[in-house]
Parts: sequence; C-alpha cells; structure tokens
Amino acid sequence: MCFDQFQVEFTIIKGCTDVGRDTLCLSSEMTVTGPMSDPDGITPIQQMISSCSGAILTSLFVTPLDVVKIRLQAQKRPFSKGKCFVYCNGLMDHICVCENGNSKAWYKAPGQFTGTLDAFIKIIRREGVRSLWSGLPPTLVMAVPATVIYFTCYDQLCAALRTKMGGLSEEAPLLAGALARVGSATVISPLELIRTRMQAQKQSYRQLSKCVRSALHTEGWLSLWRGLGPTLLRDVPFSALYWYNYEHGKRWLSKQYNRGESTFMVTFTAGALSGSVASVLTLPFDVVKTRRQVELGELQVMNLPTKVPPTTYHVMKRIVAESGVKGLFVGFLPRLIKVAPACAIMISTYEYGKAFFRQRNRERAAALLRTGP
Repeated sequence: MCFDQFQVEFTIIKGCTDVGRDTLCLSSEMTVTGPMSDPDGITPIQQMISSCSGAILTSLFVTPLDVVKIRLQAQKRPFSKGKCFVYCNGLMDHICVCENGNSKAWYKAPGQFTGTLDAFIKIIRREGVRSLWSGLPPTLVMAVPATVIYFTCYDQLCAALRTKMGGLSEEAPLLAGALARVGSATVISPLELIRTRMQAQKQSYRQLSKCVRSALHTEGWLSLWRGLGPTLLRDVPFSALYWYNYEHGKRWLSKQYNRGESTFMVTFTAGALSGSVASVLTLPFDVVKTRRQVELGELQVMNLPTKVPPTTYHVMKRIVAESGVKGLFVGFLPRLIKVAPACAIMISTYEYGKAFFRQRNRERAAALLRTGP
C-alpha cells in the first residue's frame, strides 16, 4: 500500500517491544497527518462537510421559531403588498417581500393566536407540521454556502494565526472570527441583493441579468454591495466576540469537567453562552441593520432609485429620537431566544462532525501503518 498520501513521523528509541513474532521498536510519539490537513487532524473538505451538516440541522431546529414570530407579527400588523419583513433560518437574515394582498401566502395565513405556544399548536393542527418550515428552502441556497465558507475560513485562519502570532496566539480566534465573517458576508451580499430583487419584481434570470448590467452601468460595481456596511458592523464584532468567548469558554469548561477533549455538552454550552453574550453586546447594530435592510428592500420593491442610505450613526440618532435609547435594544429577548440555540446547535454539530472525521482519519492512518507498504 502506498504511503504517499500521509506524512508519518517517528523516532527509533532504544527499548523494543515484542509483538507476536516480530519486534517493534518505535517511540511513544507518532504523528500521522493527511494532505493539507489542519493541526486538528482533518482536511478542509471534511470541515466543509461538518459545517454543512451543522447548518442544515440548525435551520431545521430554529426556523419554526421565526415562522411563528412572523405569523404573530402578521396577525398584529397585517403585511400589505410590497411590505418587507426579515426572515431568519438560524443561519442568516433574509429580506422577504409580501407579494400579494390576499391570505394565500404562508406568512399571511389566517389564525387567531394568543401566544407563541398557542401558535405552534394551531399551526400544526390546521396546516400540518411542515408549515413550521415554510419559506425555508429558497433561503438555504445562500445560507448553507455562506455558513460553510465562514466556518471553514475561521478554522483555517485560526490555525494559521496561532502559529504566526506567537505569544498573542490566545487572541487568534478574535481576529480569525472577524476576518472569516468579512469574507463570507462580502461573497454573499450581492447574491442576497439579487435574490430580493428577483422576489420583489418577479423577474426571470434573463431579465435579472439585464437589470444587473444596467445597475452596474449607472451605479457602478459597488451597488452590488449596497447594505454591506451595516451587515459588517453587526456581524464582524459579533463573530470576533463569539469565537473568542467560545474558545476560552470551551477550554475552561473542559478543565472543570477534567475532559481531555471537549464533549458535545461542553461545546453546546460554550456555544450558547458565547452566542448570548455576543448577541446582547451587538444588539444596537442589529436593530440598525434590520431597519436599513427593510428600507432598502422596500425601495427595490417600489422600483425607486436607491440613493446612498444614511450612515449607521444617523439611523441610530433617528431611532433614539423616535423611541429613546431603549429603541436600540428592541427585540432583546426574541433575539436572545433565537441566537443562543442557533449558536449552540451549529457549533456542537460542527465540532461533533470534526471529531468524527478526526477519529476516522486516525483509524485509517493506523490501518495503513499496520498493513505496511
């Protein structure tokens, strides 16, 4: 069997051990790594598969919460035609457009709900359990790739930064989280803008390509990233805080429970706590981002020229003038209820997937060593 796929490092030591008829003389330390593997012992492809699995599971668990929230909002303040609202599948926020004035759309289905639990029960009884995942498939087309890019980039960047930062390696998750989020948001932002326009104006792909070319000609390439600023202002600090707290929290919890490797419950708890802290600290930026997203989406729906939007500072001033400082913290509890489980499910599933591949790689390497060339 060929050993070209693996790098095997070992040192012969003086002591020898009898194994059956043969005598094995190897040191107690032996490292087997795969091609292009990270220090964790898995490849980028395996990281992508792990993050993809985590993304799908997270969306399946968290989406029902947002579907119920939107239905309660629509009951309190019915959506008019062209009205935009934010839909979250647990991975990223999407701007959705109310396409008609009747009650056929899933977010306008009739129902007298007295609260969240009552809404869950009545939706399942009247419309079937599948209704709790209404609107999910179209959003996964972008949310899953964005999550895969984000998590894979984070692991690769963090591993590289730890080796280069020397004594400051403990701060590597802070920088890696911020850079990974910038990369994934920059890639996905134009696609989300295009998706919103397609939904709002009922355009085919051919019509859309003409529309995009026209926008590029009149407004320039930067028009594809309109709205990226507020997204980065919320998501970059969130990611930096999240990963920094997660890595330190995971290490601390593992020590408390005397675990050499982090268990599922350790990663789940660390993910929930770090996500909660980051969501609370970045809540004002989330309020601003949501408002600017909705305003931009409604301008596209009405086919009005999208002028340069006001800065984050001006939007904050407007919110404070309208609702006071507390206006910047609107939706505190719903955001916490949504973010904490989403972070916990995503990171624990991702870490579980990585642990599975790590063990699989070790077993394959051990089998190669046993069989020999």
